[in-house]
Amino acid sequence: MCGIVGFTGRSQAAPILLEGLSKLEYRGYDSAGVAVRDRDRPAEVVKATGKLKNLAEKTDFGKALTGTCGIGHTRWATHGVPSQTNAHPHVSGNCTGSASGPVESTVVGVHNGIIENFRELKEKLEKHGYRFYSQTDTEVVVKLVDYYYKKYNLGPVDAIAKTMVRVRGSYALELMFQDYPGEIWVARKDSPMIIGITDGETYVASDVPAILNHTRNVYYIGNLEMAKLTPGEAVFYNLNGDEVQKESVEISFSAEAAEKGGYEHFMMKEIHEQPRAVQDTLNSVIKNNVIDLSSVGLCEEEIRSISGLTIVACGSAWHVGMAAQYVIEDLAKLPVRVELASEFRYRKPLLDKNALVVIISQSGETADSLAALREAKERGIRTLAIVNVVGSSIAREADSVFYTLAGPEIAVATTKAYSTQLVATYLLALQFGYVRGELDTASYTEYLKELQTLPEKMQKILEDKERLQWFAAKFANIRDIFFIGRGIDYAISLEGSLKMKEISYIHSEAYAAGELKHGTISLIEDNTVVIGVLTQPDLFEKTISNMVECKSRGAYLMGLTTYGNYEIEDTANFVTYIPKTDSHFIGSLSVIPLQLLGYYVAVARGLDVDKPRNLAKSVTVE
Repeated sequence: MCGIVGFTGRSQAAPILLEGLSKLEYRGYDSAGVAVRDRDRPAEVVKATGKLKNLAEKTDFGKALTGTCGIGHTRWATHGVPSQTNAHPHVSGNCTGSASGPVESTVVGVHNGIIENFRELKEKLEKHGYRFYSQTDTEVVVKLVDYYYKKYNLGPVDAIAKTMVRVRGSYALELMFQDYPGEIWVARKDSPMIIGITDGETYVASDVPAILNHTRNVYYIGNLEMAKLTPGEAVFYNLNGDEVQKESVEISFSAEAAEKGGYEHFMMKEIHEQPRAVQDTLNSVIKNNVIDLSSVGLCEEEIRSISGLTIVACGSAWHVGMAAQYVIEDLAKLPVRVELASEFRYRKPLLDKNALVVIISQSGETADSLAALREAKERGIRTLAIVNVVGSSIAREADSVFYTLAGPEIAVATTKAYSTQLVATYLLALQFGYVRGELDTASYTEYLKELQTLPEKMQKILEDKERLQWFAAKFANIRDIFFIGRGIDYAISLEGSLKMKEISYIHSEAYAAGELKHGTISLIEDNTVVIGVLTQPDLFEKTISNMVECKSRGAYLMGLTTYGNYEIEDTANFVTYIPKTDSHFIGSLSVIPLQLLGYYVAVARGLDVDKPRNLAKSVTVE
């Protein structure tokens, strides 16, 4: 959830670190800091609370710090309140941790993740004379490295390896040793980290956008691995201290793809990129008018052997699973369960040995989803990942990978990643149904043609969004919104409600429309907004009836349906229409007005759309 950056090379490090941290602001943070050093001087640490601009101003935008090697961090408070003292970097010495300036300390470090046994380790270190100035688990791990470094006097590799064996939890750890100028040492377990190399310079970050302006050639450090970074070079080690050989990967998207491109916010840019992202994802597996999953790593024999699917995900990816459940069960006639990744391990689920566990994650680093993947693999169950980030942890560890081609998604509230994940599940449903004999050739071909019309229809919705902006401005200050629908419409309502609450901070809930009378309708009062999603022909009239019940209790009704269903205007106060398409795939269209609605309400309320409070893009801690 935090962001880390590092640089060693010929250039001044501080401006590069600040630039990299600015590219990671979307991950969420409450404070920031950098540590920079030259060969003949100790590291100079500067930290600040609040926005990154506070740190930039404190360092004269990097010009006040000289040195060609440095590390930086944006902190999301876990252990300890947001404060300058608790901000990273942390040091192994016994200073206060709040003052800025040079620090005579053996080890300086930053850390993403959570050290679960930090209290136990802290007590051990206190017995050996260490004193602690912060409330953080990060200070504990930095001082533990210092302890092993001094005790065994064997160098950074052994000190870090012994630390990795001793700690429990997740971490992306970035360290500088006073005795090793010009070097950055890193280690990783379950938290993301990439390393970029260019001519005579080396970069490290927790996500690709931080280094794209400098290099597109990156290395992915493996789980429980370490690396020594020097200018223009990275050497990798396993826990035994043996060198590990790695091949670099070229990032396919450009630095410009991670910029706003003239839009006011990343979220609006990414909403408009959905037609292209969906088209690219379709094209990645549709070859000669048939679906080819060879790049995914699923052969027809394996598809025929599957007894059922368990989809495991968090947040919006879980909503994708909820929609996919309807489509896969209907088209492929396979039983589907949709599980929250944060609950999956702890309820000890019963899994058939021939089941397929599908993990959906934009980043491929979601902590709970990664843990669910490992649980399935430990039980010998085949796994398939639907992820957007090439080389991510989930992608590397799953048996098969379906890469969505959304490109970099910067806004915390997902839009185009959600849409590409949804399309990926449609493609799986069609291919599973066809290979297993549940769809004949004619039906398969017709469905495939319908899928390929989605990008154009999505574009039409985006070209006619002004009325939604008017509606959003009219109700920007309301207190409660309810989204209702049945079947796939209910699954899309879940996503629409999440978009509203996470960026506008308005209380919002989604319900299966038939459940309203089982308690929720008691909350409906004058001017409560109820948004009905009505795109399933067989369920249209039933949902209309539920909306009428709300209207009779004073609700203001918005309807979202397909062109042609104009009778809804007799019931709803405001209606937005989307193009018709097959009812299995209509969610790809109906979600867009709901994304726009959440966006416009948040803008009307003057909120930070791309970086909503208390939220982070990738939840990499449990």
